[in-house]
Amino acid sequence: MTTPLTHPVDSSVLGARVRDGGTRFSLWAPRAHRVELALVDADRRQTNHDLTRNPDGVWTLFVPGVGDGQRYGYRVHGTWSPVTGERFNPAKLLVDPYARAITGGVDYSGPISDHTPESNYLPDPRDSFASVPLSVVVADTPPPRPLARRPRPEELVVYETHVKGYTQLHPAVPEHLRGTYGGMAYPAVVEHLTDLGVNAVEFLPVQHFVSEPFAVGRGLVNYWGYNTLGFFAPHAPYSSSGTVGEQVREFKEMVSALHDAGIAVILDVVYNHTAEGGHDGPTLSFRGIDHAGYYRLTSDLRNDYDVTGCGNAVDTAKDGVLDLVLDSLRYWVAEMGVDGFRFDLCTTLIRDSQHHVTQDHAFKQALAQDPVLSQAIMITEPWDLGPYGYQLGRWGRDWSEWNDRFRGFTRDFWRGAIHGVEELATRLAGSADIFDHDGRAATSSVNFVTAHDGFTLRDVVTYDLKHNESNGERNRDGADDNRSWNHGFEGETDDERINAARHRTMRNMTATLLLSTGMPMLLAGDEMGRTQQGNNNAYCQDSPISWVNWSQAEDWSDQWELTQTLLRLRAAHPVLRPARFRSRQEVIGEDGRGLGRTESAWFNEHGGEMTIADWHQGGRRALGMYLSDAREAFLVFVNAGDDLDVTLPGAPWATDYAIAAHTGAPDDFDRSRLAPGEVLAVPAQTVVVLQASVPSRRSTPLPSTTGV
Repeated sequence: MTTPLTHPVDSSVLGARVRDGGTRFSLWAPRAHRVELALVDADRRQTNHDLTRNPDGVWTLFVPGVGDGQRYGYRVHGTWSPVTGERFNPAKLLVDPYARAITGGVDYSGPISDHTPESNYLPDPRDSFASVPLSVVVADTPPPRPLARRPRPEELVVYETHVKGYTQLHPAVPEHLRGTYGGMAYPAVVEHLTDLGVNAVEFLPVQHFVSEPFAVGRGLVNYWGYNTLGFFAPHAPYSSSGTVGEQVREFKEMVSALHDAGIAVILDVVYNHTAEGGHDGPTLSFRGIDHAGYYRLTSDLRNDYDVTGCGNAVDTAKDGVLDLVLDSLRYWVAEMGVDGFRFDLCTTLIRDSQHHVTQDHAFKQALAQDPVLSQAIMITEPWDLGPYGYQLGRWGRDWSEWNDRFRGFTRDFWRGAIHGVEELATRLAGSADIFDHDGRAATSSVNFVTAHDGFTLRDVVTYDLKHNESNGERNRDGADDNRSWNHGFEGETDDERINAARHRTMRNMTATLLLSTGMPMLLAGDEMGRTQQGNNNAYCQDSPISWVNWSQAEDWSDQWELTQTLLRLRAAHPVLRPARFRSRQEVIGEDGRGLGRTESAWFNEHGGEMTIADWHQGGRRALGMYLSDAREAFLVFVNAGDDLDVTLPGAPWATDYAIAAHTGAPDDFDRSRLAPGEVLAVPAQTVVVLQASVPSRRSTPLPSTTGV
């Protein structure tokens, strides 16, 4: 029988806390028989001290004279019994799960496994000290400067980026700051973000991570960072100033710089698994502290129950593990200034003790009740790889969700793989079929066309097939379902006709994204034609394949200008970014009387509202979306077919129209203002945004609402 786990009475004491002329060390290891603290000096000599066990399984020790910058690790003694989920091996030096900084790397040729090379179930007595990272004591410092005003959910425009890859090639960033937190805070970088119009950056993982053995064995690394070792520690290699606590200061300075510019900081966090992988992998921290305590195991307790595809799954059904996740989240908000989180493979975090998915999990309840975390931005990747793992649309009112249905549809629509326009209307309207229930907000859908995994936007229009040869897996890794369109030639070409068509398709997908109801997310560099040369799984490419190439920006000025224009429109006009799902209700004017027009309407090219026959027309490739409130209105016309003459609707929908943006060539439209009833020639494969002049008070008599 395995020993029952106790629960920390107060998890806030865990970690290394500088106080009273020394440091108090605390570690939760409820089934351990003995815990040693190893203090490591600059010459890597270690001095060991025994900790004292409290009744709740927390081991503590106060060490006078020890302070900021001290390196340390733990040796945890206990029973070696894989059949009960106990794999204690004091020969393995362990990282503190609550460490606020981590220094050093992993030597995968060293004795870093708890078991022998011959058997996963026999302990390896060799010391791992010289082959593993060390924890670092970090003293409390003031948090970053907060945002003057956090954007409301409907105002957010999320920009997914990589700390290193974004500035590694930036010509204005000093060489010593490129690829670092300091580089991300550099004025030229922040200015690019504000000029573009984004107000939230979502960083790929910055919690300290290490590479997997199979990547290292191919001479590559884990570049994306979805392989966490320390849930409290900023990734040390992103620091330009040092790795024994300096990374904490530099991260805070980055957050302050972004906040000063009005940009929220969202972290992509990986609490679903850790860098240790399955029980046959390295023992660096959690497994050595308590294998069954931290991880989901199969019923025989010998093997990891893996619903992440990464070898292990963190078990938030255990109170002590749930405390770890919640404490980590609070730390990043309260101490590191972070404004929100995107949870990788989040379904893993809401599995119960039987590994079943439950939407009323204690994890979600704790977030909703926490005075700090309940105010943070919460974005879920609503799936994992386990049974019933796909939970899109089910996360409830406090959450926004990555909407892969939007991504797949948008790509399919603009490559001509969708019949009719029914789903186009649904996706433009915020994917109401998925999210418009139980009082959920219109920002429940995080709309995106590209993300870190998969093709960049430029590659979506340039490659039909993935080209991942540089990953060293013979092009067998990465998704085959890319829903991309190379426009008749695979890869880059000098053919001006093909390149013009590719640019137009990129602009069309960008317009679809930024004009849809929901929370838009852009992939860094898409606004200036970033390419990964057809690699759709660049997780291991810390190279120019993944880095943003700033020298190509001029060639993609059309993409930049459209993105900037649409984001400015979105910011200036609340009707383009509703907080709630639109209805067919009549708009009420300032005098309290109906204005004849509705919050939303759908138009055909003849100036009238879509009929049932129009909706069921499989060959239809054009649709007008009308949006209105008491003050303003817009008509967005999407034409994914051939050249089309569009009659503009008359009263009460508008008294005048002005072209505010379009995805065509600069000379495609020769007039900027049009009257109701006029015919607008909309070129093939074009989206046009018309701002409609509308009255804010009712006129009498009320005009007809059936067309021109």
